Amino acid sequence: MTVLILTCRQDVTADLVVAELRERGVPLVRFDPADLPKDAALSADFDRGDFTGYLSTGGRLMSMHGLRSIWVRRPGQPAAHADEPSEWLTAECGQALYGMLYSTTARWMNHPGAAVLARCKPFQLRIAQRSGFAVPATLVTTYPRAAHEFAAEFRDIVVKSTSGPPSVDPPVTLPTTRIGPDTDFSDVAAGATLLQRFIPKQADIRLICVGDQLFAARKVSAADQVDGRFGCHGHLWEPVEVPDRIVRAVHEYMSLTNLAYGAFDFAEDEEGLWWFLECNQGGQFGFIELETGQPIAAAVASWLAAPRSAEGC
Repeated sequence: MTVLILTCRQDVTADLVVAELRERGVPLVRFDPADLPKDAALSADFDRGDFTGYLSTGGRLMSMHGLRSIWVRRPGQPAAHADEPSEWLTAECGQALYGMLYSTTARWMNHPGAAVLARCKPFQLRIAQRSGFAVPATLVTTYPRAAHEFAAEFRDIVVKSTSGPPSVDPPVTLPTTRIGPDTDFSDVAAGATLLQRFIPKQADIRLICVGDQLFAARKVSAADQVDGRFGCHGHLWEPVEVPDRIVRAVHEYMSLTNLAYGAFDFAEDEEGLWWFLECNQGGQFGFIELETGQPIAAAVASWLAAPRSAEGC
């Protein structure tokens, strides 16, 4: 039985898992949907009440009936590497590829349908509330007056992207920015804006959930640090024990979102309370493993190598 890894060509995090699977002798195929149809081919046959499918890439032919699991890591856009790429060709190849993969009995980490929903920030916040996490007061609005009233109530707030940075070339970054109640909110009317109460923190927490396994790391923050992704203060990530309340909330969150993998970010306040910031359904874990030595890649490999009938498929 074969593991299919959907990711781009340069993906160090995927490399860690590939090495684990190969060491265990688990057959795998690494494939970037961007290579279809130029450097890959597929065929799916739906006839006489049955289904057969094949994917050819890198000189290997893989049967859909022999597919054990699918890891959607960082796949490229279908047909992106075609000689004449177009939105229509991307749509056609995407429908063909994922439609064929959806037709299998393989286990997904994570299923694209669940991933699309889980990527939506307002939905994340609501599920986090239902799961029992502490969630900072948040407003998503296009009303300047609502934004002004929110800022007046909480005084110290941050503004952040709802969907992430735009897809432009060259790429841009959108760090979380701290603002005050005197901010001019008139531009809120031009587009949906996410405002959130600022949580003074003593540390950033990154928690990786792989199936039922949890791996958490903590990095001390500077007193004035807002966005833990930017700025270096000389502190390294260190393993940290996960509080029982967080364990229960993580498992509830994963169940409600139908995810097999999630990278959670928390802000730890001065009293040690972990505040939920987001869950990235495809978030990085390589830097955590390299700094803390936690066997996250091995956990991902074990999940992918498990039988198709395993719980959590």
